[in-house]
Amino acid sequence: MYRFLMSTRWFGWLALVCVFALACAALGNWQMNRLDEAKAANQIVENNYDAEPLAFSAAEGFFEQLPEQQEWTPVLMRGEYLTEDTLIARNRPLNGRPGYEVLVPFRTDSGDVVLIDRGWLPIGNEHAGRPDTVPAPPAGTVEVTARLRAGEPTLDRGAPEGQVASIDLPHIQELLGYDVATGAYGALAAESPAAAETPAALERPVLDEGNHLSYSLQWFAFGVLGFVALVWAARQQARINREDREERAEAEAAGLEVKHSAYRAPRRKTPSRRDGAPTDEEMEDAYLDALEDQRSRG
Repeated sequence: MYRFLMSTRWFGWLALVCVFALACAALGNWQMNRLDEAKAANQIVENNYDAEPLAFSAAEGFFEQLPEQQEWTPVLMRGEYLTEDTLIARNRPLNGRPGYEVLVPFRTDSGDVVLIDRGWLPIGNEHAGRPDTVPAPPAGTVEVTARLRAGEPTLDRGAPEGQVASIDLPHIQELLGYDVATGAYGALAAESPAAAETPAALERPVLDEGNHLSYSLQWFAFGVLGFVALVWAARQQARINREDREERAEAEAAGLEVKHSAYRAPRRKTPSRRDGAPTDEEMEDAYLDALEDQRSRG
């Protein structure tokens, strides 16, 4: 019944299904890897976000090269803001609202300069393309607690004077004209003394694994369904072949019966009427003979 599966055509279908299944398996594994990455990122936030702050002397190297496992680690620094060099980072949404983030260089007591993201400001109503006001940071010596963040990639997009398209630390160092840590910057968590007015605090990162697990299971299921579809198609083909054989058998049987009926014995003639005209029985027999001859010839 399934001898047709040994044909080149069905071997081709099997090869195609195998390739499809391998592609689905690769995509499923890719989604599982992305799930692992999301879990690892969530774990870093859970481990570091609310941890005790490190002293700047212990975390100084992280501002030059930030290990992935140290992101979001709070660092306690003492120094002063370089308010005259404040920059504005553009295109920074918060809770669905467009706005900006305020970047201010901070010189520590050791003389190192790091960039501090002090928070978010909404788009201004008085001047297009900039916030209406930028709250000044505290003057003089300040204690700042900031969470370590990696710098952002360069964007092929310009920005007005005093603004930047991304927190690209090497580019910001070039704009400022003096040495700034280029491996990481700090997202403000607290400062003492506090400013009279501050930008809105940045959001805590959302711990979300995404839909990677469901996507992965879907890809694996698609790979299995490819083989299920091939089996279903083979069963359908076997059914069609069986029905074709049965129809041919019936047609052959019917053809033999017609051939046999063409050579049946002639009908018995009934006597004619005395006046020579055919009787009703003779006319009926003649009609049936003609009809039978026509069927046999057809």
